[in-house]
Amino acid sequence: MLKIGVPSKGRLMEKTFDWFGTRGVTMRQTGADREYSGTIEGIEGAELVLLSAGEIPRELSAGRIHLGVTGSDLVREKLADWDRQVVELAPLGFGHADLIIAVPTGWADVETLDDLDAVAAQFRRDHGHRLRIATKYHRLVRDFLTAQGVADYQLVDSQGATEGTVKNLTAEAVADITSSGETLRANHLKILSDGLIHSSQAMLFASLRAEWDAAARTTLAALLARIGLDTALPELSG
Repeated sequence: MLKIGVPSKGRLMEKTFDWFGTRGVTMRQTGADREYSGTIEGIEGAELVLLSAGEIPRELSAGRIHLGVTGSDLVREKLADWDRQVVELAPLGFGHADLIIAVPTGWADVETLDDLDAVAAQFRRDHGHRLRIATKYHRLVRDFLTAQGVADYQLVDSQGATEGTVKNLTAEAVADITSSGETLRANHLKILSDGLIHSSQAMLFASLRAEWDAAARTTLAALLARIGLDTALPELSG
């Protein structure tokens, strides 16, 4: 049985159902909203697994689902060496958002990462501790800043209302997902001109760690043909 993980609620679930539905594969949630069970019509040998978007990378990595729909940002954040654990089959064209670094608009001379690096060094000299960047994307932000040569900072965890941390004096800058930038502007924050870390969208992923027996491979081939993907079957272990 080919197990397909799909976000269990909200617009991501609706958009995923729509994307597959227009391609001849009907997905439905069954039972009450909180039961997280569903069905698939239009392809034999497939099972729908409803999970939170944040759980799907973990389940792909563990090999408990064969395919999964989730944000490319979540896969990269939650899975070290993600490209050794999953393979991208197709971008789905929704769920667009950018992971960016933003600083207070009052920092008139800070427009780039080089400026941020200079301010961070001065901040540490002046205050005796590193400049704080609030985020829930620790892996992505750390890897990005390391690659860009920014060193004098510390990441502070923020699982909600990240844009408000600067106003609340719990951070000096933020690294967060944004689609329109309106919330950033409302909190008097500006995006660094070279502060784009990752442009995210919903993706269809295949697990490299699932059990890809003959039945699962056959169902995958039929599914890819049905939804119109010319993707060659990835190298999947049996």
